[in-house]
Amino acid sequence: MRRLPQPVLDTIGTLARLGLAAVWLVSGGLKIADPGQTYIAVQAYDVLPHALVRPVATGLPLLELVLGLLLLAGLATRWVAGVSLVLLAVLVAGIAQSWARGLSIDCGCFGGGGRVNAGQTEYPQEILRDAGFALLAVWLLARPRTWLSVDGWLGWGKGRNSGGASDDYPKSIAEGN
Repeated sequence: MRRLPQPVLDTIGTLARLGLAAVWLVSGGLKIADPGQTYIAVQAYDVLPHALVRPVATGLPLLELVLGLLLLAGLATRWVAGVSLVLLAVLVAGIAQSWARGLSIDCGCFGGGGRVNAGQTEYPQEILRDAGFALLAVWLLARPRTWLSVDGWLGWGKGRNSGGASDDYPKSIAEGN
């Protein structure tokens, strides 16, 4: 089987990085714009003690915005992808437990959220959507090299990758071109 050329792989990685950055920036931005609704959304999952609902409702959008900004810049891409994957797993687990317990809630993943009428839930679609986002994170975990990234400008990843082969950035990536 023929391997894709390096520039194609770098382009796929860049699209994955920018796509996941957009997810976190939009999600965090919509939540932080309406903190009261974010509180209602977190509370609707009915898994946290009351004392933790407000810190989670405050911290989650901030974490999402930080992850989005780091991915947008291409800084610490592999680490951010790992944190993103863990966060997505937690979010999917929250949606799945709501579904399993028969709760009728909107996940609040992109703002809004809270209780909804029976039959208005979209648990399978939400889980599949988040699984797709997780695939972007997995790609970046396995192959964090991307175009126009701070990682490339700093030379991070030179001579290392999970397969042991050289993963040096081409000069154009290292220069941010």
